[in-house]
Amino acid sequence: MTRKATIGDVAKRAKVSPTAVSRWLNGGLELPEVTGERIRAAVRELDYQPHAQARRLSKGKAEAIGIVVPDISNAFFALLAGEAERVAVASGHDVMIWSSRNRIERELACFDRLRAGYIDGLLLITNHEDDGRLAERIRAMPGRVVIIDEDVAGGDNAPRFFVENEAGGYAATRHLLDHGHRRIAHIGGPKGVMSAAERAQGWRRALIEAGVTPDPSWHIRTEYEVEPATRDAERLFALDPLPTAIFAGSDAVALGVMTTARQMGIAIPRDVSLVGFDGMPINDLLGPPLTSIAQPIDDLGRLGAERLIAMINGEKFDGAPTRLPVRLVARGSVAAPVKENVSG
Repeated sequence: MTRKATIGDVAKRAKVSPTAVSRWLNGGLELPEVTGERIRAAVRELDYQPHAQARRLSKGKAEAIGIVVPDISNAFFALLAGEAERVAVASGHDVMIWSSRNRIERELACFDRLRAGYIDGLLLITNHEDDGRLAERIRAMPGRVVIIDEDVAGGDNAPRFFVENEAGGYAATRHLLDHGHRRIAHIGGPKGVMSAAERAQGWRRALIEAGVTPDPSWHIRTEYEVEPATRDAERLFALDPLPTAIFAGSDAVALGVMTTARQMGIAIPRDVSLVGFDGMPINDLLGPPLTSIAQPIDDLGRLGAERLIAMINGEKFDGAPTRLPVRLVARGSVAAPVKENVSG
């Protein structure tokens, strides 16, 4: 009976250590391209098959995609990744989902797995300002990466799927204005993040069109997470006079605002009206149900996965972004202000 090749055999032929082979195959080590090619050749020639992944790699295709999300415990990212996974599995691809914790080092490690051949393509969902390293990796992997939800400056050779953030910010603020509010604060995402900047632009445009000059203190930046938003919302409720309405840059941020308001004895919408952004299913269950700008979350995941799989199969696409529409879903968190102490 023919002896199966071992990882030691691969290492000997590729002239590297067995540890290097193992870590490289599993995406945990970045090697020069010439070294990686020697390992690929050794795997192929020796028919090294530790598991199904290695068999696929020896054929030059992993038949798998990766999805990197900032935080898999965040319902928005979980829903988006879940729809992308559904599409990928239906097309015959395995799916690996990595939670980056919004750290660039963990995102770069996913690109190492892509370069190593562990996956054929990567759906990238990041939630922070890039320092140039992500854009560099994206440019180095043409036809292998699709960007969803947030842009990466300089990574414009990759297809991108975003929503109409500015229009959503405008619609949220216009809804509050139509209810009689003029002192409308905004607690949005972090500096340098595309969606945060665009949603703030929509908020500011609606106010200016209504003849209201937004005070700089009305705009608070936080993370798109409940805990930091809970803490940072205290700055809004410390304003004097108090805003009569708040536009939150995400539903997670809105939940943080609700938590702080409850702790401070401020009632929504009696004392302060509130609008979020995302349109999460849980919004109907909140007290009060949250008015929100609904994103087409399933469409983002589906279209991103379909585009990535098409590229893996050889179809060509440019890097022009695709913008998906949003819509306002009115619920119980908005009411007319009890009184208004300023004219704007």
